[in-house]
Amino acid sequence: MTQPWTVEQIAARLAEAAQTGEQLPPVRVQGYFNTWPEFKRQPWELLAREDRPLQRTPPTPEAVDRMLEAMRWVQCLEVEQRHLVWMRAKGYPWRVIAKRFACDRSTAWRRWQRALTCVLDCSPTLHHP
Repeated sequence: MTQPWTVEQIAARLAEAAQTGEQLPPVRVQGYFNTWPEFKRQPWELLAREDRPLQRTPPTPEAVDRMLEAMRWVQCLEVEQRHLVWMRAKGYPWRVIAKRFACDRSTAWRRWQRALTCVLDCSPTLHHP
């Protein structure tokens, strides 16, 4: 029999979801295009270019499924709790999180723990990993 989820496992899955979300391609507005032709630049001009395209490795379909599952977990939280959980999943330090929520670092940590416990309690799918 598998063990039930722990708060640490939920936090790790949310951190993985945040990382997967960063790997997804950016959302662009459809319908706009450029009619100007592309022109060939000299190699030295390409080196000074600031808007270099990022070479992202796309996430696997399994990682996207896990991300969507983790995003469904936080639907039972209040909006402020979602912000707190997501900021921590994205790797913000406790000092920045505490400043955002106007509280002490230990208070922010306790609220984060309580929010993850709420996720654990409200989601029936978390009783087996």
